Amino acid sequence: MRIAYSPCPNDTFVFHAWTHGLIPGAPALDVTYADIDITNGLALNADPGGLDILKISYAALPWVHPDYALLPCGGALGRGCGPLVLTAGGAEGPSALTGKRVAVPSERSTAYLLFRLWAAQNVPGGVGEIVVMPFHEIMPAVRDGRIDAGLVIHEARFTYPDYGLAMLVDLGNWWESDTGLPIPLGAIIARRSLGLHAIAGWIRASVAYAWDHPEASRAYVMEHAQELSPEVAQAHIDLYVNPFTANLGEDGYAAIDALLNRAAEEGLVPKIDLAALRL
Repeated sequence: MRIAYSPCPNDTFVFHAWTHGLIPGAPALDVTYADIDITNGLALNADPGGLDILKISYAALPWVHPDYALLPCGGALGRGCGPLVLTAGGAEGPSALTGKRVAVPSERSTAYLLFRLWAAQNVPGGVGEIVVMPFHEIMPAVRDGRIDAGLVIHEARFTYPDYGLAMLVDLGNWWESDTGLPIPLGAIIARRSLGLHAIAGWIRASVAYAWDHPEASRAYVMEHAQELSPEVAQAHIDLYVNPFTANLGEDGYAAIDALLNRAAEEGLVPKIDLAALRL
């Protein structure tokens, strides 16, 4: 069975046990490590390179090919784990972004949708140019004055002070206070032609193994952790692997609905019927 997920610590932690043949009855996995921007693009196709299971952004669900279904586990939702808008300091309040150039890692990400929804409410006159930039280049670009502000995700929550940057807004805090819901970040989709309930069971078993044996995945996580320190990698796991990883639950589905419905109202994504995507 072919799967694509990112080399980020939360994904390698979640899928370590299944990938290493530690889940009884689960088929062997052939893993492709790919940035979520790549898998977002692949998910548009009926046969995305022969992949059976993909990790994508919840923001990409409106474009997912109908041959794929959303699984209720394995992804990333949470609280206190949202994207940040960073500046080089001195910016006071959202109006500082009016007409400014803002770097984002993707235009098909939850981070981007949250930013646009927040800006629509809070930035008078709107932001200026949106510049799509590889994630690892954003903080240096803001630091060096090549961009006015940057939208960052994941481990940048822990490392942005190293670049001398200041947080203008925590979009996760804004979303949670505005909706009372968790932040829907990364989703797991799989081919409808496969045994989806079995796949969900194997993923849940892999999550349970990871929690029961936290040391077992450490070498695998660090092998793919893109030069993160063990402390930052562990903080990443602690933040993004949580009860929503084992089961989306009603709060999880409500969060996805709220994000995509609001984004559709702003014209950022097509309107979809989330119920039709569910397992």
